[in-house]
Parts: sequence; structure tokens; C-alpha cells
Amino acid sequence: VQLQASGGGLVQPGGSLRLSCAASGGTFSRYQMAWFRQAPGREREFVASISWSGASTNYVDSVKARFTISKDDAKNTVYLQMNSLKPEDTAVYYCAADPWGNSKYDTLGSYHYWGLGTLVTVSS
Repeated sequence: VQLQASGGGLVQPGGSLRLSCAASGGTFSRYQMAWFRQAPGREREFVASISWSGASTNYVDSVKARFTISKDDAKNTVYLQMNSLKPEDTAVYYCAADPWGNSKYDTLGSYHYWGLGTLVTVSS
């Protein structure tokens, strides 16, 4: 399975971006998907996840009500809509896939496949 993240860039505080992660080589519709991020000098952290059916989503507290994760099985793509961006959202964002639906959706070790990441910079 290969994951390709895109959509990062430079945005002013309060702005919006939509990240995309296209999957190939596997059964995307059966994967739990997630976004993680890693800021300079910090550990990679969980941002959001979505179950294989799309019925269940989870977010880290710092992005609730600002970010929305969604998936389109027809396009084998997961999205992260990011609104009201803050400078502290600056990081490299990674998408990840879990073929087995691990209940520990916020844990790095639950995800078997990772994309290379896309840089989001929030600055005026």
C-alpha cells in the first residue's frame, strides 16, 4: 500500500487548507485511516482518525471543531479539512492506514502504512 499526501502550504492564521491522501495498492475501503503531525523538535502526534466505514471519527482536543476528517472510497482518498488555522498547527502532516481496525486509533504503532508527509505552515 502506498500513501501520497498533498495539499500542504503556507497559510495565514485563521485561514483554511484541505489535505488529501491518495492510497494505492490495497483495499482502501477496509482501512482505518488517520492523520498525524510532527512539529519541529517535537514527537509525532495524533490529529484525527476515521473508521473504515466512515461512521466513526476521532480528534485530538486541540483541533476539535476546527478540523474535519473524511474519506471517499471511490477515489481511495482521505481528506483533512483544516479551518481556523493557528501558528501552533504548523507541522508536517502524515497520513496513515491501519488494515486491521485497531481500537488504539491514536497510537502510532496501530498504523502499518505511512505516507511521506506534507508541510503545513501557518504564519503571517
